[in-house]
Amino acid sequence: MSDLGGRPVPVSVVVLTFNEERNLAACLESVSGWTQAIFVVDSGSTDGTRGIAERFGAQVVTHAFDNHSAQWAWALEALPLRTSWLLGLDADQRVTPELRDQIIRRIGGDEGTPAHGFYVGRRQVFRGRWIRYGGYYPKYLLKLFRREHVRLDAAELVDHHFQVSGPVEMLHGDLIEDNRNEYAIATWTAKHNRYAVLQADHELALRARNGSVPFRMAFGSPDERTRWLKSIWARLPLFVRPCVYVTYRYVLRRGFLDGKQGFIFHVLQGFWYRLLVDINIDERRSSRRAAD
Repeated sequence: MSDLGGRPVPVSVVVLTFNEERNLAACLESVSGWTQAIFVVDSGSTDGTRGIAERFGAQVVTHAFDNHSAQWAWALEALPLRTSWLLGLDADQRVTPELRDQIIRRIGGDEGTPAHGFYVGRRQVFRGRWIRYGGYYPKYLLKLFRREHVRLDAAELVDHHFQVSGPVEMLHGDLIEDNRNEYAIATWTAKHNRYAVLQADHELALRARNGSVPFRMAFGSPDERTRWLKSIWARLPLFVRPCVYVTYRYVLRRGFLDGKQGFIFHVLQGFWYRLLVDINIDERRSSRRAAD
């Protein structure tokens, strides 16, 4: 598999799971045989997740889930990691052969690399359809990093974003994200309904801090550009911004080319979900005004 004479690349893989029997085998198969160690941090699965993980030789550790950032912070601190390099994955993500070969060359090569982290392009799949348009591909995520240089934003309630101090680079090849648990639309909408409440709380907390994001971040790393764009988003009027965003994605960025599933995805993820966030923010503001 690797070009290191059969020796694994000095990279440990960590995967977070909860009832991921539909996704986990594809994820672990994509990293098995060429990485040094695989850890699965499970938060109490009741399906076949543990058995699948053990079949691929992963070390399974159980830890109660609070939020993604807290779970990753615990994993980085508590797991018996023996490699400097870490590949952090969700169970619905899998490494393409092209990305695997890039990692092998950059991490396993004799010349080494000065980078502290690598961004990879995510290929989002929604109900079996690659979402290629609407400005959604590629979205660059920092997934491979030296663990001694990584940090997480503990204030993030919905998702997590790894950050590293020091130089970062891009890798060719995609990371495919295909959550088969969410092919049933009721499951997808139920999750995003919960996320909308958390996202509203997160946005209100950020507004209370009133921290400014320097304009230079608009030309920085993918995560810095995202932070700058979110600061602009936070200043847009509630209920107007979901309309603007879905028009930008579906019309200007040609999301209509993604077909039927693309229409469902762009409207739900680009409009409906963000409208729910705005409604939750508005409800909280109204409650606070009534209490004053």
